Amino acid sequence: MENAQLLNEGLALMALGMGFVFVFLTVLVIVTTLMSKFIGRFFPEPAAPLPATGRQSSAGRQDEDLVAVITAAVHRYRKRRRR
Repeated sequence: MENAQLLNEGLALMALGMGFVFVFLTVLVIVTTLMSKFIGRFFPEPAAPLPATGRQSSAGRQDEDLVAVITAAVHRYRKRRRR
């Protein structure tokens, strides 16, 4: 075989392989997009529940208690370290 013929066959094989990969990736993107639309249409995400108002006040109280405990601990630590 001549070098020119080998080069032509190599280029043809490369073009065929790159064309196959391009077509495969295009089909993959299209199928993924369609699947995403299908799932979003027939299986929508449930709405997030609203937080209860009673829990917020207890959480705020816990934060206040935590701040008080930390403040007392820092005060006690500093008082002991002065000596």
